[in-house]
Amino acid sequence: MLSAIKSVHFIGICGTAMASAAVAMKQRGFEVTGSDTNVYPPMSTFLAERKIEVMPSYAEQNLAHKPDLVVVGNAISRGNPEAEAVLERKLRYCSLPELLKEFFIRGKRSLVVSGTHGKTTTTSLLAWVFESAGLNPSYLIGGIPTNLGQGARFTDSDWFIIEGDEYDTAFFDKRSKFIHYLPEVAIINNLEFDHADIFDNLAAIKKTFSHFIRLVPRNGLLLASGDDENLADLINVNFCSVKRFGLGENNDIRASNLKLSSSSSEFEVAGFTFRIGLIGELNVRNALAVAIAARHCGISNEQIQSAFDTFKGIKRRMEVRGVSGGITVLDDFAHHPTAIRETLKALRIKYPNQKVWAVFEPRTNTTRRNIFQQELVSAFQESDAVVIAQVARLDLLKPEDRLDPAKLVEEIRANGKPTAYLPDADSIVAHVKEHACGGDVVCIFSNGGFGDIHEKLLKVFAQE
Repeated sequence: MLSAIKSVHFIGICGTAMASAAVAMKQRGFEVTGSDTNVYPPMSTFLAERKIEVMPSYAEQNLAHKPDLVVVGNAISRGNPEAEAVLERKLRYCSLPELLKEFFIRGKRSLVVSGTHGKTTTTSLLAWVFESAGLNPSYLIGGIPTNLGQGARFTDSDWFIIEGDEYDTAFFDKRSKFIHYLPEVAIINNLEFDHADIFDNLAAIKKTFSHFIRLVPRNGLLLASGDDENLADLINVNFCSVKRFGLGENNDIRASNLKLSSSSSEFEVAGFTFRIGLIGELNVRNALAVAIAARHCGISNEQIQSAFDTFKGIKRRMEVRGVSGGITVLDDFAHHPTAIRETLKALRIKYPNQKVWAVFEPRTNTTRRNIFQQELVSAFQESDAVVIAQVARLDLLKPEDRLDPAKLVEEIRANGKPTAYLPDADSIVAHVKEHACGGDVVCIFSNGGFGDIHEKLLKVFAQE
């Protein structure tokens, strides 16, 4: 079936992973076209430089050339004119994870990094360890590692390192993306409830992870956190090798002699001391998983440490966007209460004597809802001042389902912490400008652009 495919059309081609896959398909000799309504740099430039035609809207006529295969992006839903035409004309179609499975992962040694928190950091670090060891891995990461400069690459090596997202695959395939990734080594960092738009409860999340675990072959390795109670009943399997890792004494592989400083973290595994320029306990667990997986694949402790020494982090993960007027502005992707709490704990280590601001935009499909109304109150405990923005896309939620920012602010204030509820980036900038002082650290928690708030803050601080 695959040998009959000569031309491929991507619906939603300007997504980072879609564009990277499209370019890789063209490099393999396929005729590639695509369409999107969000055609702008850097992805539009990335595709244009590689001479891939992008049609700047969705229309049935975009399929007039009758492609042999249509790849339907995760953001595409019923009602999209091209998706409707694909179904009506019975064209061959697939999701991006299916394309990756059949054209890029099958036949390779696949390392899949999953879990509610830390996937992007762990996958980026693992890819860099393999790259530094000269193994030239393929990788697909839901972020931009500074060392690698791009979130996806497809090579001819035996290794494929991929971030395994539990989010659903496509409108026609509601299984999690990681079900398609043929894991030889499966890493599960942790497990909590998230993605309230597609999962009803924690049990539903655990079920999809159980399906993922069942795919590890008998000669593979399941590497899972032994510190996470939500994983305990899932990883008690006997069809593949299982290693529990973490900081607790009941793990098969444990990080001991932990030392956390404002510039690095240090831990010992089986007599070897690893050091990494990442801050906080969560990142120790991430680095521990990477070290164990890399050693399992034949990479030496010394090679792993060499990669750790040169790892420069990931964009939007405690990323310093600038220092202006003596005030440091950070960008962080955290949105789940646990991720916010762990990031602030790490910032407290990194900036022990400075005032830390937490500016939070409830923007994800989970945090826009009132599911974590109470958990968010304690998530900001390690900060010195909090600002909560208006819930994004408010009109798409029923009033009874929405997060209540006013109530959240009231309860955080009750704990003695200065807290404000302000609707947008401009009002938040004005508030922070009025109350922040030189030496303060302002961390922006959002998974979106948030009205270009980082640059606006840096600009007003410079004027001060």
